[in-house]
Order: sequence, then C-alpha cells, then structure tokens
Amino acid sequence: MEDQSKIKLFEQTPIPHAVMQLAIPTILSSLVMVIYNLADTYFVGMLNNSVQNAAVTLAAPVLLAFNAVNNLFGVGSSSMMSRALGRKDYEVVYKSSAFGFYCAVISGVLFSVLFTTLRDPFLVLLGANAETAGATGAYLKWTVTFGAAPAILNVVMAYLVRSEGSAMHASIGTMSGCLLNIVLDPFFILPWGLNMGAEGAGLATFLSNCAACAYFFILLFCKRGRTYVCINPKMFRPNRAIVGGVCTVGIPAAIQNLLNVTGMTVLNNFTSPFGAEAVAAMGIAQKINMVPTYIAMGMSQGIMPLISYNYASGNAKRMKGVTIFAVKVSMAFTIAVAAGYFFFSEALIRLFMQNDAIVAYGSSFLHGFCLGIPFLCLDFLAVGVFQATGMGKHAFIFAVLRKVVLEIPALCLLNLLFPLYGLAYAQFVAEVILAIAAVVVLVRLFRRLEKRQDRSIVPSGD
Repeated sequence: MEDQSKIKLFEQTPIPHAVMQLAIPTILSSLVMVIYNLADTYFVGMLNNSVQNAAVTLAAPVLLAFNAVNNLFGVGSSSMMSRALGRKDYEVVYKSSAFGFYCAVISGVLFSVLFTTLRDPFLVLLGANAETAGATGAYLKWTVTFGAAPAILNVVMAYLVRSEGSAMHASIGTMSGCLLNIVLDPFFILPWGLNMGAEGAGLATFLSNCAACAYFFILLFCKRGRTYVCINPKMFRPNRAIVGGVCTVGIPAAIQNLLNVTGMTVLNNFTSPFGAEAVAAMGIAQKINMVPTYIAMGMSQGIMPLISYNYASGNAKRMKGVTIFAVKVSMAFTIAVAAGYFFFSEALIRLFMQNDAIVAYGSSFLHGFCLGIPFLCLDFLAVGVFQATGMGKHAFIFAVLRKVVLEIPALCLLNLLFPLYGLAYAQFVAEVILAIAAVVVLVRLFRRLEKRQDRSIVPSGD
C-alpha cells in the first residue's frame, strides 16, 4: 500500500506548511493535555486543602514513569515506522506498529501489578508521609492499579497514528480523553458532586484514558486497509531487526523519562520537609510550567515523522529546513511565555489556590522555572531529531547529562546554598549547558548529511 497524499506531504509540501500540518494538531493535543493536568490541580485546589493538592503532586512521578514506556514503544516504533516509510519498506512498517502496540499492552498490565503489589514502599519513595499517604494512595489506585494499561496504550497508539502523517487523528484521540477528563473532574472532586477529592481526579483520569483508547480502536477499524498502523496479532512477530530498530531509539527515550521521574522524586523529597504548603506550591508551579514545556514537546513530536522520512530518503536539505523552521517558531513562543510567567507569577499561582503562603512559595518557584523554558525548547527539538534519525546514543547521552550530571547535582547544591528556593533554578542551570551542546551537535550532523547528499548527486565523469 502506498498513500500518495502522505508521500506528497513528506516530500513536496513547502516546509512551513508541512511542519504546521503535522505540528499544530500535536501542539493542540499537548495543550489540551496540559489543560487537563491543570484541571486536576485547579479543581483539587478549589477544596482549599493542601493535603489533597500535595497528593496530586506526590503522585506525579508515577504517572511520569508511564512516559518511559510510552517513549520506549511509542517513540521507538513510530521512528522505525517513519524511517521504513521513507525507504518504502511497508512490511517493516506493519511489524513495527504491531510490536509497539502489543508491548504497550503487556507493559501496562505489568506496571499495574508491580505498583499494586509494592504500594506502601512506593508511597514512601514518592515522599508521602502519614499526612499525605492516604490521599496519594487513593489517587494512584485509579491512575495506576486500574489505569496503567489504558494510560500507556492511548499515548502509544497516538504515536503510531502520527508516524504515518495522520497528526490530526492522533490529536483528536488524545484530546477526546483530555476533554472528557476536564468535564468529569469537578463532578468527581468537588463537594457538590461525589466529593472524592484527589481520588476523584484519579477516577476521572482513568475513565478519560479508556475513552481515548476507544477512539483509536474505532479509527483503526474504520480505516482498515487504508492505514499503515497494524495491530493484527499475526504481525506481532518480533525479530532482531524490529526489536533492535525500536529499542535503539526507544530505550534512550525511556531512560530519559525514568531520569525525569528520578529528578522529580528528588525535587519532591527536598520540598517535603518544608510542609504540605511548599509541596502544593511546587506542584502548582510545575503544572503551570508544563504549558510551554508540552508545547515545545508537541513541536518536537510533530516534526519527527517529517525528519525521519527525509532522513531515510536522503533529503538532508529538507530535513535541515524543517529543524531550523521549528527552532525559530518554538524559541519565539517560549521566550514570550517565559517573560509572561516572570512578571505575572503571583496572579498565575493565585488562580489555583487562595492561600497566601502557597502563592508566595509558588511565585518564587515559577520565577526559577521560567528561566529555563527557552533552553528546554531547544533541547527537546535536538533530542527529537536524534530520535527521528535513529541516533539513540545521542538521545541517551543528553538524557544522562540533563538529569544525572547536571540537574540532580544542581538540586542538591542549590538546596544546600539556598534551602527550598534554590530548587527551582536547577533546571535552568542544566538546560543552558545542554542548549549549547545541542547547537554544536546539530550543526555537525547537518554538515555531515549535506556532504553525503552532495556526493551522492555529483554526476560521474564520462
């Protein structure tokens, strides 16, 4: 099967139009995802109960750990699919998508069993204490014990659908679940509804992820015979080439997210001794900071199929043009957002909780977080290029540098020098250094690819 409309998008559509056609739906779905994350914080915050708000914050690393599986099988399989499409190797496309799908299902079930079996040690590891353990465990019951499989599967399926250029359908699936979550949140959380507090936020998340999965199953049924995404169990026949191709990109991407979980857990453990108000404020500041972060991530994920396809087909010039255009758009946006966050930090925190102590803490935290946003954007785009081109080693090195070498040591040092308040500046320190490294590596990559392309098109002598 060869879809000429998809080939035209990847090969001929002007770069700004191609990038926007793929990136805008992805960015919109990322925005909706942020809004739904903010909705949990907003509606739980309406209870004006710092323990309930702290529960959502403390549970965040576990949900972030899902992204490790999402990236292993979502990023890994989608990158493999797009590169195979560039080579017109459709058999590999089908096998890669089936591999990603069924591994996501298996991982979700294992995740649920592991957490449920080791629930109490996990709560201690997350930084929960006698005050916050009950609410945190209730939230995680729905989001992990019951919800791990649908949470992982709907994201992986969005990656698979996006890999063939169907960014709009991928985004609709993601957004349908997020919007349902926003609608259900107040009914489950607030006193006029079921009055479940943080547990209600978890139940709403579980139901919304199930709805998103249902959308993708219906989509694949309706497009059967006209899609490269294959979930036929007969195609789930892992071989060395498929497993190696997926894991070369997916494992570094998964490790990157596991390190993000580690960093967030360290941050929460450093914050916990200062009380539930400090933890709640840190959670609110982190959620607000997710808006530009997810938009930058959406741009990076949106252009990945375009980068993968043109890399595999040998069109280095188009690949470089896509990257440069994405950098210009993303940097302009994130700089503007960072400035807004810096000058309006108190007003933004107060949207979520009318608590003067939390507003004071959160405003200071947001000042630190916002400084790193433009640099984080550049780092995401660089890692997206590495993942799209199968350069898993580079993505892994950047992940280790970001958390192990730079951010976690910075958290320890800054908390020692400026207790609590220094924590929010660790990301800024790490991302500035990584942004410089990203520019250097990308420039060298494009020079090498352009030289290779020039040699391949030089006519031979008579």
